[in-house]
Amino acid sequence: MEENKTLQFYQEKHSHYLINLDKEQEKDSIGYFTNEHLRMGAGYWCIGALLTIKSQEDLQREKMISFIKSCQHPNGGFGGNIGHDPCMTSTHYAVLLLCMYDALNEIDHELVSSYISHLQNKDGSFNGDEWGEVDIRFSYCAVSSLTILQKTNKIDCEKAALFIDQCQNSDGGFGAVPNAESHAAYVFCAVGALGILKRLDLLERDRLGQWLAQRQTPSGGFNGRPEKLPDVCYSWWILSSMFIIERQNWCSFEKLTKYILDCQDDETGGIGDRPGNMSDVFHTYFGSAALSLMGKYELAPIDPKFALPVDILKKVIP
Repeated sequence: MEENKTLQFYQEKHSHYLINLDKEQEKDSIGYFTNEHLRMGAGYWCIGALLTIKSQEDLQREKMISFIKSCQHPNGGFGGNIGHDPCMTSTHYAVLLLCMYDALNEIDHELVSSYISHLQNKDGSFNGDEWGEVDIRFSYCAVSSLTILQKTNKIDCEKAALFIDQCQNSDGGFGAVPNAESHAAYVFCAVGALGILKRLDLLERDRLGQWLAQRQTPSGGFNGRPEKLPDVCYSWWILSSMFIIERQNWCSFEKLTKYILDCQDDETGGIGDRPGNMSDVFHTYFGSAALSLMGKYELAPIDPKFALPVDILKKVIP
């Protein structure tokens, strides 16, 4: 039976939306400047989404690689845009993008890994940049990037894992730092990093799985914390974590799928955070990635730990 309108996945419209993002952005608009620092991340979300939905569009390989390299600093780190200071998250996005383009040979692995490793603290945590902010997002970015670059020997992996373990709360979730409120995005960072480090033994899987399952709301979508509204991005943060700890059957795929599809723009393409809201590249990628995890619409398989297409990841981590 043909799916009704509300259960269609608008693959071609999403592809058109994504490939035209840069063309449609007014260079003198306030939105262009307020999002200027997110260009590297937006590149990862856009190319990741196009690969996930198996778009046939030109991915502008040479233009993107040139942009990525132009954002690198002499210390090896990458900024979020040309002329922006280097930081851990943008460096991670740069590594992921180059991985997608099969272009890791374009950068000096030793230089990049030295930048990342020098941001590790004595307690195993990582700073986000030279100014010293600490949380487990940066632990995840460091572990993921160094694993892809095959340079995890440059950090203390055991201390990194133990710091993450200290961020787990009595409710089963993880906060940004020890004793901070549990939040689904930090859960992904913790579980993803521990999965990459092969230290899932530190987790109490059932307790964590229960906390994650409780994030599914009556609408089918997930929220990031108790009493909050659902948001498409948590479809990825939570579902991928459930896959990593093998508790994905503790939520309803059917309800989650419907929620993500209800957040699509059926006219211009793209996916928003909630039904009726404007589409953006961030939610388009993570909504599509969640559908991929659930095996929907013949999308490209996504690795739940690295948030990369499986066939691409196999080229760097056989």
